[in-house]
Amino acid sequence: MPVINSNADVGTVNPADTHEVFNQSLALENYNLYGSDLPLQQTLKANGAIDEGVLSAYGERCGRADVINWGYEANDNKPQLDTHDRFGHRVDLVRFHPAYHQLMDMALSAGIHSGPWRAGAKHAHVQRAALSYMQSQIDAGHGCPLTMTFASVPTLKLTPRLADAWLPKILDNAYQPDNIPYFEKRAVTIGMGMTEKQGGSDVQANTTAATSLSGRGSGALYALNGHKWFLSAPMCDAFLMLAKTDGGLSCFLVPRWREDGQKNGLYLQRLKNKMGNVSNASSEVELRQAHGWMVGEEGRGVPAIIEMVALTRFDCMVGSSAGQRQAVVQAVHHARKRQAFGARLIDQPLMQNVLADLQLEVEGSLALTMRMARALDNSSDPAEQLLMRLGTAVGKFWICKRTPGHAYEAMECLGGNGVIENCIMPRLYREAPINAIWEGSGNIQALDVLRAIAKTPAALEQWFAELASSTGLIPDLDRAVDKLQDAFKALRDPACQARQLVEQLALTMQASLLVRYAPPAVADAFIRSRLAGRQAIYGCLPEGVDLSVILDRVLPEQY
Repeated sequence: MPVINSNADVGTVNPADTHEVFNQSLALENYNLYGSDLPLQQTLKANGAIDEGVLSAYGERCGRADVINWGYEANDNKPQLDTHDRFGHRVDLVRFHPAYHQLMDMALSAGIHSGPWRAGAKHAHVQRAALSYMQSQIDAGHGCPLTMTFASVPTLKLTPRLADAWLPKILDNAYQPDNIPYFEKRAVTIGMGMTEKQGGSDVQANTTAATSLSGRGSGALYALNGHKWFLSAPMCDAFLMLAKTDGGLSCFLVPRWREDGQKNGLYLQRLKNKMGNVSNASSEVELRQAHGWMVGEEGRGVPAIIEMVALTRFDCMVGSSAGQRQAVVQAVHHARKRQAFGARLIDQPLMQNVLADLQLEVEGSLALTMRMARALDNSSDPAEQLLMRLGTAVGKFWICKRTPGHAYEAMECLGGNGVIENCIMPRLYREAPINAIWEGSGNIQALDVLRAIAKTPAALEQWFAELASSTGLIPDLDRAVDKLQDAFKALRDPACQARQLVEQLALTMQASLLVRYAPPAVADAFIRSRLAGRQAIYGCLPEGVDLSVILDRVLPEQY
């Protein structure tokens, strides 16, 4: 604290200066999210020939201070719903902060929604996952309309007439948020409305009904009446929805504007006041004679929309992995700058154990996510199709389940600073449970794995065939795989054991991938802590683990 000398010139002392600020970390900004992420670089090279120039340039942009600030602004200024204009006309308009639009424009211009659907694209799912992984670290909320627009493509292709009209606009690398009819736009975004009050994940309990306006079946125009409990991103240009016809539960593409240029019968009731995903608007909607075209076959609505859901579940893996990455990189950055009890936090053994353990989680999540991205890139291969059939459910279950505890532990590394709202950690913590709940919660994913195995036993066989690639390299991993195979053979109550089985499917696959593609110290620590021994909390890595090798992979020292 400065000493004020009564004999000194009063003008040389600022009375407001009570102390010097020191031993505080600065904001992590103006860094390259690709160039600073060694595990990402190595995992991408293991899963496809990607364009490093594009990724490095995008990583530099994502790390800029002004772009990072967009994430803060978009979350500090929630979307606002205007059901009517000031003259009393029904408008159902959601207003967003400009930062949200800047993030959307950035992502759509980069083709995060469209890259894999381009003719002749190679390794495009891997590259897109990497771009999304970096973009999600700025803000998770705007990723919702991005992923739905991306994932709508396979479903819309089920009805060529709709695909011909909509896909050119969906795949345009532009952002056009104007509140005008879709046919006046060059670029559109797509949302989704599946769940209803009474059913949630049980969509067969839906009561929304559709009646024919012109013809019947795929591509025909219907009128929908009912409600949706969660309509995600309500300012999208159209939504894939489920409604019942005489032929059963069917899928429909419902635009915000009718073909005659009039407002469609979508009446927003309110925006959800969510704990996380704040920058994104989620709404309740009433459908009153809302026009929509049937997508796919009548009565086959669930298989049609599952084409979309499989990809949105994959993006939940990407988003949760990104949240883990941003949490641990913030914790390591802080620990390098902060001293306590005579040493930097990063140099203290117990903190090293915690941080290394957090990084191991990222390594496993990223390895599994990018392996599934490679399976998407090679979906014409029957073996990759089988791997993907289990992989999205297994990955979404485990990676998303691990993220809330991971976010909390990383937040604790920052101490009191970690709970202050102008730090990113509270946002990461509130965001962490969202992906685990959306697109089917944990039980839904676990039961889906059982259904897939029962219907297609070859999917489980392919999973173990993939694990066999690392057989004989690490005895502890071999034992875990053998034990898992025995567990499937001895199943008595599959539903009751589903979570435990899916956990082991995830852990053994993550371990196998790390054995093959990560440094030995990483794979060894992962297997010894996750398979050979069980830990209740982070920071319990066993003795002998090479913590320095793991920590050196988080963030280069110059940051």
